[in-house]
Amino acid sequence: MKTFKTIFTILLLLISMISCSSDDGTDGVNGTNGTNGVDGTPGATGAQGPAGTANVIYSGWINAPAGTPETIDGTSGLSTTITAPQLTTDIMAKGTILVYLSFGSGTNIFTLPYTSTAGGSTNTITAIASVGTIKLFRFKHANDGTTVALPASLNWRYILIPGGAAATTSKMAKQDYSKMSYKEVCAAFNIQP
Repeated sequence: MKTFKTIFTILLLLISMISCSSDDGTDGVNGTNGTNGVDGTPGATGAQGPAGTANVIYSGWINAPAGTPETIDGTSGLSTTITAPQLTTDIMAKGTILVYLSFGSGTNIFTLPYTSTAGGSTNTITAIASVGTIKLFRFKHANDGTTVALPASLNWRYILIPGGAAATTSKMAKQDYSKMSYKEVCAAFNIQP
């Protein structure tokens, strides 16, 4: 009886495998990718849109008023402010804020913070973001009470990159755009330099 059950089970398995093979008929026609919901005919495919910038917000080149004296965290310097109406608390908390400086030529573009020896002293121009504005602050490293000019002839541009979902593994770490050159950032987000 045991042998009969074993043979019967094997026979059933063989019949199942043979009846499920692809050799028993012709393949069916592939279905459509969707319908328009009216008469069952396929819906139209939309045209390809322009290259996107992943919700990136960027300004044109901006001139700001000449810097005026200010002390920030005990450091004397000059500051001026540019408006950034789309700079939100969400971008400040989760996104990336990039600010660039050009000396008016549009060819030599520097990422802030920018350190130089202008005026014969080592000094830095940095950006301090707050909701809706970006303060530009130039200070001397000597902190001797004197300043280096922050002229109105300088041009500024900002790029705001909203944050997305937090990475779940180290392999999916957020791209550090601050380490990229201005041209690399523009290329990555399809921004006209």
